[in-house]
Amino acid sequence: MRRFPALALAAALALAPLAAKAVEPDEILSDAKLEARARAISSGLRCMVCQNESIDESHAPLARDLRLLVRERLRAGDSDDEIRAYLTRRYGDFILLKPPLKAETLALWGAPLIVLVAGAAAIVAHLRRRAPAAPEPLEAGETKKLDEVLKRDL
Repeated sequence: MRRFPALALAAALALAPLAAKAVEPDEILSDAKLEARARAISSGLRCMVCQNESIDESHAPLARDLRLLVRERLRAGDSDDEIRAYLTRRYGDFILLKPPLKAETLALWGAPLIVLVAGAAAIVAHLRRRAPAAPEPLEAGETKKLDEVLKRDL
């Protein structure tokens, strides 16, 4: 029983870097409300370098620049929507982790479905090729011989 707290502590320490955000102390705004808004905006913006992380989580220099830009625009009085609009004008809808559904972003939304359908079709085609062909029916002489063998064994 004494091992459990030690194991829990070791696991928490090992996983702590994964939970840490990339925001550095010199980036944090002194106004807590503005900082909370900055974090909310940053968590919805894609790192253009990493592409699978938000700029809030990424350690890439470009992500830092974008975090600073978000904070600068917040200090200038821009609304959250104005900041997102500015960044999408500059980088396109790809910068949004959840891009809006419209004609230009249909590929972003449809690609996973297309890949899923293509993968399922490939699996079905492979399984059909692997399926054994139906056996040919026995000839009359073979059927008679099989019946004799089966009767003998009973």
